[in-house]
Amino acid sequence: MAPDEIAFMSVTELGRAYRAGALSPVDVISASLQRLDVLEPSLNAVAQRLDASAIAEAEKAATELRAGKDRGPLHGIPVAIKDLIEVDGALTGYGSKVRLPALASADALLVKRLREAGAIIFCKANLLEYAYGIAHPEIGQTNNPHDTGRTSGGSSGGSAALVAAGIVPLATGTDTGGSIRIPASYCGISGLKPSFDLVPLDGVFPLSGTLDHAGPLARDVTDTALLLEALSGRPMPLTPPSLSGVRIGAVRFHCASPELTPAVAANLVWALERLAAAGAIVKPIDIPELSRANSELRRIILPEASVIHSPLYSENPAGYAPRTKAQVEAGFEAKAIDYLRAQNFRVELRNAVEAAFGEVDVLIGPSVPFPSPVKDPEFTEDGEEGEMLSSGFANMTGQPSLSVPSGMGGHLPLGLQLTGPLGADHRLLQLALGVEAALAAWRKPSLA
Repeated sequence: MAPDEIAFMSVTELGRAYRAGALSPVDVISASLQRLDVLEPSLNAVAQRLDASAIAEAEKAATELRAGKDRGPLHGIPVAIKDLIEVDGALTGYGSKVRLPALASADALLVKRLREAGAIIFCKANLLEYAYGIAHPEIGQTNNPHDTGRTSGGSSGGSAALVAAGIVPLATGTDTGGSIRIPASYCGISGLKPSFDLVPLDGVFPLSGTLDHAGPLARDVTDTALLLEALSGRPMPLTPPSLSGVRIGAVRFHCASPELTPAVAANLVWALERLAAAGAIVKPIDIPELSRANSELRRIILPEASVIHSPLYSENPAGYAPRTKAQVEAGFEAKAIDYLRAQNFRVELRNAVEAAFGEVDVLIGPSVPFPSPVKDPEFTEDGEEGEMLSSGFANMTGQPSLSVPSGMGGHLPLGLQLTGPLGADHRLLQLALGVEAALAAWRKPSLA
């Protein structure tokens, strides 16, 4: 097969081809590297190439599969790793210039699990600086495969762009206020923030210890579930999709927000009509506490991030991008009483959202209120929701939340966010499979 034929094959399709002898992991890595050579200059998605080790891992996987040693669906599948997650023998740069990239001496636990599943660690993916403020000006933002004049989003933008562009089928990201779901939406792919603590964070550089999550990015829900199985160590088997009788709550605070652009608002109406036509019961739902979610999230993330960054800031404050530096400094001035009140509010918010699942099976809203902008937006202040309109609350509550493609606004992808009860990741993915089938909204990027 030609590299372009391999580029958009699913994990299941690749696995079937491996086991039939039609393809080898070596073929796939070769195709991925060729595609990277062509597309990367315009994407700026890779922090560190790992060509030699990826080829060696592909050869090992091919040998094992030929010998009948089958590690499961990810055996021989390339995965990109966000560059604040440790990969043994690879440099970790964090998207920053505060320190020189450091050589990792061990794999993060989630990377170890990927290796045990037979996955190939393909590269380290670019990110916003320390997953926080902005693309460092000396590194630059990652561009969107649907329009390289626009951002792929943050902070897991490199991971999303590599998957969307057909360079790898899978990638890992982290999410503290939407940093998996926002770039997934911008790039027209699937991205899941799992339930809090489902995917281990050992060996992942923190941003906010009580808000951080790690999770999968893929081009469809089935591949997202396969990657989550490996990352979490829990089975996530999916059955044929159906939305018959599924109760969908359209969150009014998100769906009726004045921050939605006309394209997003129109797409949301269309998507909800398609879901109803597929048998779902769609109803508006009000959760008043959501109006405070993002402002209270900011009162948590600012001081928590600044405690983490205090040694780095003391060492080399000039190494930060100006906006990241300003956010770290703002956290030093945060009041303890505001932080504690915000943590207390989290309990109220979690209880309110969990209570909503007595009425509906899943909550839905636009993943982001607008399509991909030219540059990553500012970290919003109180009274503004911005990118985090729909996403931030699930970091506060810890509930699983994912973005799936919902159509296009012109030439740019749009996303629909689905959120389920705490711990119900498997059920959420099953419902998302039905939504994906009803919308049939994935589109190959123009860069392809």
